Amino acid sequence: MRHPDIVVGTDGSEQSRTAVRWAAVEARLRAAPLKILTAYSWNGPPDAFGGMGELPDVIAQQFDRLAADAAAEARALEPGIEVSGAAVIGDPASVLLEAGRTAAMLVVGNRGRGGFASLLLGSVSQQVATHAAGPVVVVRGQANTASGPIAVGVDGSTSAQRALALGFEEAQRSGSGLLAVRSYPVPMPPIGMDMPPLSYDHDAAWRDAARDLEAAVTPWRDKYPTVPVQTLTEPGSPAKNLVGVSGDARLLIVGSRGHGALVGRLLGSVGQQLLHHAGCPVMIVHPEQAT
Repeated sequence: MRHPDIVVGTDGSEQSRTAVRWAAVEARLRAAPLKILTAYSWNGPPDAFGGMGELPDVIAQQFDRLAADAAAEARALEPGIEVSGAAVIGDPASVLLEAGRTAAMLVVGNRGRGGFASLLLGSVSQQVATHAAGPVVVVRGQANTASGPIAVGVDGSTSAQRALALGFEEAQRSGSGLLAVRSYPVPMPPIGMDMPPLSYDHDAAWRDAARDLEAAVTPWRDKYPTVPVQTLTEPGSPAKNLVGVSGDARLLIVGSRGHGALVGRLLGSVGQQLLHHAGCPVMIVHPEQAT
């Protein structure tokens, strides 16, 4: 059973502080508890730093203070929300994934000090975005575009339908509009080959994609009649088109094709490209959430 809690990871970096602030606003909009976590490990012997046997306690105190400071900042920003902060011994990705197993949302920054917020290959944010059991928001770009729409990538997949559902919920909750984006491919002849021009009806391709997009959006438009809805049908790369609209969006929501290994299905996909290049926070929705 999924609980309403929002879990956010912090490592003390400015990017993770931005993630905490974003999560605090989201907690207020949802009237949800906010749980702030930082994680650390100590595997070395006490004499590794000149015989300071108390060093692990010093480390624990530093991380406890980091979590407490983050909680205090969240309370100052959103005084009415319920906030808790904790430092946990363990691998950061494992700590976050376990804490978020039944949470409504996991939130991380896009990069940081190699802790929760880094987006280098194999980093915590990469692992969390790939393997989380629930929606994951990677806070990047302009995290304070409160007036922008909720943008959703629509491609006909099951996870895209779940992304639409979450998008409409988020739009209604925040008083935002919703922008549904559908991309369609344009065939290109092999470079350097002596081939006749491909027979391709651009207008027909656009009409088909636009019709599919409208069919996907219509049930949600009917369910959320107060949410202003716009649709955009564009040729070319889905990632490029979604990055193009992200600069003016409050949040960008896309489905993931699956979990795979850390360098598996998410790597190189639309979701992965958005995690690196989007101009606003990105929510990744996995197929198993689409039930």
